[in-house]
This record gives sequence, structure tokens and C-alpha cells, in this order.
Amino acid sequence: MPLRIWPQVQTVSRRAGLAVPGFRVAGVRCGLKPSGNLDLALIASDLPAAVAGMFTKHAFPGAPVVVSRSCARRGRARAVVVNAGIANVATGAQGEQDAKQMTRLVGAELNVPSREVMVASTGVIGVQLPMDRIAAGIESAAKELAPNAWDTVSRSIMTTDTRPKLVSTKAGGVRLLGVAKGAGMIQPNMATMLCFLASDVAAEPAFLKAALHSAVGPSLNSLTIDGETSTSDMVVLLANAHAGGPALTEADLAKSPRAQSFQSALTDTCQRLADELAFDGEGVTRIASIQVLGARNARDADRVARSVANSALFKTALFGADPNWGRIVQAAGAAGVRLDLATLDIHVGRVPLLLGGEPTGKRELAGQQMRRTRVEIEIRVGTGPGEARVLTTDLTYDYVKINAEYTT
Repeated sequence: MPLRIWPQVQTVSRRAGLAVPGFRVAGVRCGLKPSGNLDLALIASDLPAAVAGMFTKHAFPGAPVVVSRSCARRGRARAVVVNAGIANVATGAQGEQDAKQMTRLVGAELNVPSREVMVASTGVIGVQLPMDRIAAGIESAAKELAPNAWDTVSRSIMTTDTRPKLVSTKAGGVRLLGVAKGAGMIQPNMATMLCFLASDVAAEPAFLKAALHSAVGPSLNSLTIDGETSTSDMVVLLANAHAGGPALTEADLAKSPRAQSFQSALTDTCQRLADELAFDGEGVTRIASIQVLGARNARDADRVARSVANSALFKTALFGADPNWGRIVQAAGAAGVRLDLATLDIHVGRVPLLLGGEPTGKRELAGQQMRRTRVEIEIRVGTGPGEARVLTTDLTYDYVKINAEYTT
């Protein structure tokens, strides 16, 4: 099945007023960001909700990841609390105690079990949370919960992001809404930055888990901005059954039009959020889709695509709109995959730069394609069935400046 390079969803909006029946949300200020901007979000389901989550495979996950993994394994959740500005990573035993305390504070405010509260944090690593401010923020957020305040949630979870990422869609009579944040330290390893999805669909946790894995693979998990996997990555999907009907099961994915409609909407939502995240990457001026075809298998194709997508030399060429196919060849050949130059084709847009390992002399035409905001690179490495697509960004002066000054 061909991979869609620029997916569309039914509805995309950052406007206030969006809602998912049965969910109330809030975004408040509790003094974690020096800017004074919104920095704590609360998502609450009025009904018991099924939940599925995907989390970073980083060897040193943040305390919130550890706590939320446990909740996801149980498959039921009533709320998610998120703070921005401090990541609560590499903070020792105190960090884990603080993450658990956040779940207890939310549980007390909402009168729900703390084990059904998920927690996420994003920001500077190695700094302890000021729990007095967090507690005040949770109390304030609980009082301000409203169905249509998703815009405040999307702004509360931002760190170096320049704009919120908020996508809403409707499919088969159910609502689905997603918010995400991320601009740097982005090459997800099973999960992604921070992403929270809410739906009123009736579904079992096993269905949500399978649907989420299927949606995240070709979208959020196929994005790289700087090749750095975060310690705090997570994507969480909650479904509270407000729309009614029989709960979807994992078996329904193969046979139920209702289940397939939801799967399609979920995948489209995740793909659009990935697109939004890429365009808001730190210092980004253009993005590129790296599509690899003809590999021996999907794993080989993914390794080649990521080798090119994460190449600093390729990313700087992308910034300079330089159709330097030599850098693509170098990065592809460094992927650790058995390749034959005689079967290598490289296209920029529809312009062939290399065919069967031979240059075509079309640099000028390819250069026109490279100057676009969205650049499409196709690399055919053989005649095998393996294919993969990775979305990447250019590497600019501003990326270096932003990260050189991140904690100063």
C-alpha cells in the first residue's frame, strides 16, 4: 500500500470552542515558565475511560513516564495532568514521589482514584518540581475545567514550541481530538514528544492499544527533527464511551466498518499532528519526506530512511536548498543495510537525480524542488517489498542558537 506523504484529516482547527463529549479540560499558570505563560494542563473524563499509551524506550525515562506506564497497563484512566517547563527527569527518588503526588492531588480534586490519573512533564531535565506551585496549579485547574478549553491545554504544554498543535475530527458519529507538543529532542522511539488524544468512542483497552500502535507507527513515530529521543515521550489515548454503542474490541479492527472508520480517523489525526510538529521544529524553515522503496524488508527501508533523515550533512543541504545527491548516497550507504549502487535511484519531487547509480545532470531542476517549503525525496534501493517513510526537517542557525541558550 503506497504511503501517503501529505495526509489530510476531515477537520483541523486551533480555534477555541472544540470539545469531546464527556471530557472537561483546563490550562492554567502556576509559575513554572519564566515567561508567565500557561504551564499546567488538566484533562478529565466525567465517565470512566479506557486508555492506551505508548512511551519512550529511553533508558532513563522521566518519573511521570514510569507512573503513567502503570496506569496504562491497567487500561483505565479518569484524568491526565501535565506540567511544562520542568521535565522531572534525573531527579531521583524525590522525582518519582512528586509524580505520584501529582496523581494524588488530582485524584483528591476530582474525587477519582489516584491510580487512574496519568501524569506527564516536559521541560528542563535535572530540576526538581516546585510542588507548592504544582499543587496550587492543580487546584486552580480543577476549578476551571470546561468542555471547550482545549486551546488552553494545547498552549499549556508548550516549551520551545512557537504555536499550539490541536486537531479535531469526527468519524462514524464519534469525536476525536488530539493535542501535541514538541519542537526539539525529537526522534521518537515507540512513542512521541507529548501527545494526548481524547474520544467519546466506546472501546476496550485492547482495541485502543492496537489502534494506537497502528496509527503512531507511520505518523508520529516516523518523525525526526534532531535525531534525539526524549526521556519524556508519551502518547495517550482516552475513550469514555459517551457516544454509546457496543464497545469496540481488538477483533473488530479486521471486520467492523465502525472500527475501521475510527482507525482511519486516528491515523489521520496522528499524521496531521506529526506534520504540525515538524513545521514547528526548532529553527525549521522547510521539511522533507524521505521515502525509501524497494528494500528487502520494511526494517531495512526504515534504517535507510532514518540514516538520511538524521544526517547533519543532508539536513544542512536541505536548509541551503542544495540538491546534493552525494549526501543522500553517503547517508543511505551508511545505514548498515546491504545495498547495490547499480540499483539506486534518487528523485527530488519528480526530478531524477540518480538513476541506476548514474547521475542525470538535472541539478538545476532538482534545486527548484529543494527550494519548496515541503520537499519530497524518493530513494529506490532495489526491487524488494520493503518501504518506509520518515519526515524530517532542515538544520538551521536558529536550531543551534535555541539549544545553546536553552537553560541560560
